[in-house]
Amino acid sequence: MALKYWAVILILGIGWGMSFALNAVLLRELGPVTISFLRVALGALGCWAWVLLARRPVRLSVRRAAALTGFGVLSYAGPFAFYALGQQHVASGVAGIVNATTPAFTVAVAQFWPGGERATLHKVAGVACGLCGIVLLSLPVLGQGSGSEAWAILLILCAPVCYGFSMNIARSFGDLQPVEMAAVALTGAAAAMAPLSLWLEGVPAATRPETWAALAMIGFVLTSAAFIALYWVLPKVGPANISIPTMVAPVSAILLGTWLLEEALQPAHLAGLAAILSGLVLMDGRLFRFGRKTGALQNQPDG
Repeated sequence: MALKYWAVILILGIGWGMSFALNAVLLRELGPVTISFLRVALGALGCWAWVLLARRPVRLSVRRAAALTGFGVLSYAGPFAFYALGQQHVASGVAGIVNATTPAFTVAVAQFWPGGERATLHKVAGVACGLCGIVLLSLPVLGQGSGSEAWAILLILCAPVCYGFSMNIARSFGDLQPVEMAAVALTGAAAAMAPLSLWLEGVPAATRPETWAALAMIGFVLTSAAFIALYWVLPKVGPANISIPTMVAPVSAILLGTWLLEEALQPAHLAGLAAILSGLVLMDGRLFRFGRKTGALQNQPDG
């Protein structure tokens, strides 16, 4: 995978790790389902603004638009609802760590998906290494005695399962421009979440400046711009690699928490970071290719 694509993936992971801090700000005034709805709604608004400014005509058949709407529900509305419901009973740190299992589900689904990307040894090893890192990162959280309920964790686990399917389904929309795809899919997700948000939490009311600033950041930057970048790089790197940001996000969240919120950095965090970074190197495969090339050169006869 080219270094420029790695740069996009790492930036996405770091950005989505920031969303934990932004959610903490938003939860002071808004409910979790409302936050999820406003995030996808603002994300859709940002994408449509981009479409209008770029004067890109969006020509989709009714069937194609309906398919994208369903894709938006699977990619955004479903997972965000699972998180909102599950996080009533588990800590947000646990939910973030569960989300980092996305690469494992993406690789597993791709293995059986028609025309899907077949798993290689180094990708399987990378996912396994990353999962070990996530377990290590979760030890301090689980050790705090948060009283997490098993059913809530299983409910949250439905979100990475949705992502595993959506990452593979997204390739079927490869003929669309990334901004068009994100705009229609996010609009579908917002339409699905609006009644759920109003039913569970009523009309949102935000008065603090930091709430509006966090909404703008999480909606326009971490949703609009982030998913446009995601769908741009997906055809170039494949579903397994594009799910890597979910492994980077917990790393980003922990480092930002240590730096900005003065949270303690524990030995388990450092061990988890090392395992996840090793997993990223393995999934890239560059080290394997270099080893094979070096071995081939050494085996060449002299003269």
